[in-house]
Amino acid sequence: MRLRIGAVLAGCAIAFPAVAQPDKPAVPHSPGRPYAARNLADRIVLSTGADAAIEMAVAFRTDTDQPMAEAEIAPAIDGPSLAVKARPVQGTSIPISTENGRAIYHQVRFSGLTPDTPYVYRVRGSAGWSEWLQFRTAARDPRPFRFLYFGDTQNGILPIASRVIRQAFHATATPALVVHAGDLVAQRDDLVHDDEWGEWTQAGGYNFSIVPQLPATGNHEYVDAVAADGGETRHLGPHWTAGFALPGNGSPAAAATTYHVDYQGVRFIVMDGTSAIDFGTARAQADWLDKALSTSKANWNVVIFHQPIFTCARPDDTAELKSAWKPVFDRHDVDLVLQGHDHCYSRLTAEDGRDAGRTRRAQGRAQGPVYLVSVTGQKMYALNDRARSQPDRVAEDTELYQVVDVEPHRLKFRTYTTSGGLYDGFDLVRRADGGKTLTDIEGIGPARTCAGGTGPDGGACSARGK
Repeated sequence: MRLRIGAVLAGCAIAFPAVAQPDKPAVPHSPGRPYAARNLADRIVLSTGADAAIEMAVAFRTDTDQPMAEAEIAPAIDGPSLAVKARPVQGTSIPISTENGRAIYHQVRFSGLTPDTPYVYRVRGSAGWSEWLQFRTAARDPRPFRFLYFGDTQNGILPIASRVIRQAFHATATPALVVHAGDLVAQRDDLVHDDEWGEWTQAGGYNFSIVPQLPATGNHEYVDAVAADGGETRHLGPHWTAGFALPGNGSPAAAATTYHVDYQGVRFIVMDGTSAIDFGTARAQADWLDKALSTSKANWNVVIFHQPIFTCARPDDTAELKSAWKPVFDRHDVDLVLQGHDHCYSRLTAEDGRDAGRTRRAQGRAQGPVYLVSVTGQKMYALNDRARSQPDRVAEDTELYQVVDVEPHRLKFRTYTTSGGLYDGFDLVRRADGGKTLTDIEGIGPARTCAGGTGPDGGACSARGK
């Protein structure tokens, strides 16, 4: 059965839907209401405009006593008088009612910025301003920068996954961007939904408010619902459109969840696999993707979505996406495809297997798209049979983060375990003829996999089969 898209919460009129009584928690797992909105802004998440050199945006939450979206922005200076040159900026406001009561999300866009320039901004709650938060716009021309890539956070967000996120920021000097491959929250089981989003922003802390976030939707960003005819449906959860101020330049078939961003020689293209699979938008998104790649002037093109083309855990590859999107990746020679969903790690460079890929590289043949799958959170899936021979590198029962260094003619991709160990890596180099050469780094240890019921750390394996 094809699912139908429900209405997406949008607009700025302050009209609240009915809300459950606060003394009746939705599920027994909520520890009360620690994530209820208060009189200072919280859940402050920075994102970029379509052109990160001249536009940034911020989403944040307040209590209902702050009905307007208010921010101030100023050029960063080296002294404390930040407010002297600050200018006010207003935006849109989106009311939301959840298990934690009523609140208002606000979104403010900072446009007309100067490239390669540091700025400070602050946002207003009903009791006053937030601290000043600093970011830097992208340069106009291709320059080296570094970004982080996270797989699914989803489960154990604050108690478990936060360690991975914080270690990634702690160990990585000045990341310019963060890419999330969907399922930021579970939104179906562990906690009440609003608590999960509270945990996600708490896990990232102030880093999410000073480093732009580029999230993709996963299936868990959608919530299950009952259709008018009594059948099953789902719709995009209200936290997505309220909590992220995204560029709004995506596919008309999935306007709230697709977009692209240009940053210093890289075009990041974010797609929605759930909409493609469940709502029949795969072809429409493929057409939009084709245009986004055809018009790209970037040195590198990176595509991000949730459900992987080549799965490392599930019985079958994602047929709808493979047939609709992979030909576009191949035709435009996309560089990296960053995915999640499988709760294991996979780096795949050749569909016909790692040995065939290594043979072609030894022959000097150009490298095509590199497909990555990773996981940040607590839930783990066991590797499928193909994972033993198809991907170049795999892991199970392992939390990871990825650091990508971008240069005009080189991408340096490194995968780290949470304790800081280098687990995988390769360099992707642009040749004079336009093709690419992939070189594996040396000195990495054995693959982290489960042996029977024993995990790679010596305890019980937590990875379950799909």
